[in-house]
Amino acid sequence: RFKQATNHLSDTRLACLLSVSLFCTSLEEIAALLRTPWGLSAATQENMHTDGVLTRGTFGGPASGNFTTLCPNGSKWVWEGLGECAQDGRDMASIYIGLLSILCFMVSSLPQYYSSCIKGNMDQALSIWFLLLWLGGDSCNLIGSFLADQLPLQTYTAIYYVFADLLMLAMYTYYKLKNRMAESRRVLHVVGISCVLGLTAGLAHLPGPGPQGVSSAFRSRSLLSTVDVSAVKAFTPKEIIGFSIGSVSSVLYLCSRLPQMYTNYKRKSTEGVSYFLFALVILGNTTYGLSVLLKNPDLGQGEKSYLVHHLPWLIGSLGTLSLDLMISIQFLIYRKAAVQGAGGGGEETAPLMGS
Repeated sequence: RFKQATNHLSDTRLACLLSVSLFCTSLEEIAALLRTPWGLSAATQENMHTDGVLTRGTFGGPASGNFTTLCPNGSKWVWEGLGECAQDGRDMASIYIGLLSILCFMVSSLPQYYSSCIKGNMDQALSIWFLLLWLGGDSCNLIGSFLADQLPLQTYTAIYYVFADLLMLAMYTYYKLKNRMAESRRVLHVVGISCVLGLTAGLAHLPGPGPQGVSSAFRSRSLLSTVDVSAVKAFTPKEIIGFSIGSVSSVLYLCSRLPQMYTNYKRKSTEGVSYFLFALVILGNTTYGLSVLLKNPDLGQGEKSYLVHHLPWLIGSLGTLSLDLMISIQFLIYRKAAVQGAGGGGEETAPLMGS
């Protein structure tokens, strides 16, 4: 029986290693694409600068020598570092809030890692479907951001999402194996993780878009523009695919909270789950949504058209706030019940959200 259990454990670890290897391979291909935007040759990139028009690649990053022409009143560090033309206070506010959002998401997982290492019950405290749906949503978010030409900060944030989710899943798998998970469920979870990683790996093989011209009046708001800003800008075929994948991402984000809410309800406890994970995610999603809303639309694009093109990402961030607040209420209820059950008055000084 011990030998059989050892063989099962080895098979599971092998499947996990194969999944991680597949994802790492895709990351290497993505990195190659980033070094040469969408696989363009050096000669092609040199011909991308004509008559004050800039062609943008994967992240919309500008080429050197175009700042004074295309973004004369903008911030140079934003232009060179983030590939954005921030020409007024609204654009700069969007950039700073977007960076704050990334910071929130970067540190949001740390309290959960700490709680898991201390209590060792991560596999009982977190729902596997919460983690898988979260990873699925982040993977679709990343792919959709590339295809739908979202803001560079949105793409950077999406890349970090996937890395953080993979680390969280790795810790979950470790504690699940350590606590002797049943064989049938172990196989199901590994297969689920492998499928989502395969979806993410497919990003590296997506065809790149053709050259996109950006006029010298790049990303600026014109109060006296004669363009009909009330009309919604038409989607390109690539943007339709990206918009659809982004919509799937928002649905997965909304659905991901439900398994965790059910797990908390079934256990009548939130022990092993860090509240600060959700608190920082709430802050991160709020600042993420504000960053997108504050950004100036492109020249000739009205507010309505801008919102429509970013709608899935706004729903995926701001739409989950109500569900995260409901999970916060569960922390309040179950923490209070635990304190009262432990003896009442003497525990009044216990931290309300210390788990």
